[in-house]
Amino acid sequence: MSHHQNPVKSIIYALLANLGVAIAKSIAAVLTKSGSMFAEAIHSFADCGNQILLLIGIKNAKKPPTPNHPLGYGKATYFWSFIVAIILFSMGGVFSIYEGIHRLHSNQLMENPAIAISVLIFSVLLEGAALFGVLKEIKTVRGDKSLWKWFRESRQSELIVVFGEDSAAMLGLSSALIAVIATTITGNPIYDACGSIAIGVLLIIVSIFIGIEVKNLLIGESVTPERQEEIKGFLDNYEGIDDVLNLITLQLGNDVMVAVKAKMDSTLSAIELIQNINRCEHDMKEKFPDIKWIFFEPDIAN
Repeated sequence: MSHHQNPVKSIIYALLANLGVAIAKSIAAVLTKSGSMFAEAIHSFADCGNQILLLIGIKNAKKPPTPNHPLGYGKATYFWSFIVAIILFSMGGVFSIYEGIHRLHSNQLMENPAIAISVLIFSVLLEGAALFGVLKEIKTVRGDKSLWKWFRESRQSELIVVFGEDSAAMLGLSSALIAVIATTITGNPIYDACGSIAIGVLLIIVSIFIGIEVKNLLIGESVTPERQEEIKGFLDNYEGIDDVLNLITLQLGNDVMVAVKAKMDSTLSAIELIQNINRCEHDMKEKFPDIKWIFFEPDIAN
């Protein structure tokens, strides 16, 4: 069974939710002159752009191998996911902090707070639905792992990014809602400004975590430890293989490359040895459909 699910559905859910939320927040930001609301509107529009980039990455990853890219374009998803992390950091986080600091010195009062509160509650409902969809998708691949362990070990950068974005969106909305309510009750705009700064700090923290995970995938990571053990167990029990001397795996988007060095049955003739290796490669691809490339080296020592 493939350990990868199609994340396109989750990305589209998130895109539609963010677009609706971004429009509502923009209208509310103009009507209320709220710094927190303005920061949230920028955040939501940035998320819309991010989801479009992820869809571009998924499409590019499906290109067939070429002489210049013999292992295909699977890593395209990692590149675009890293760009998303940068956008989340700069356009979302840094700008929100800047807007908050600017509001600290402007002393501009917020208008029509009921509109801001209504839009934020509406946004929480939409973002909550999108986050629920992502968590449902993640549940199909993480098994009995904790969410944090899945985040650290997952090789699906698209799901990592969408989960990070949606989680940051829910926390950001909560911060904005608290800030707007506090400003409404006290009449002090400093709470609204602090809300914008808090949203920015939150986005920067999330983008750093996403960036670290995607950076590892860009550099080159093996399959998950569980997957590595499954492949190793298959080879250990395969007829004609006496010992697996070395096993290297490389995750390339949804595809996997495997390099095997194995000590083979010494009683096999040269023809039998070749036939056995060919059978092993065929059976391995049948058992693990995400394995696209296998490099098999028979040897007597590592």
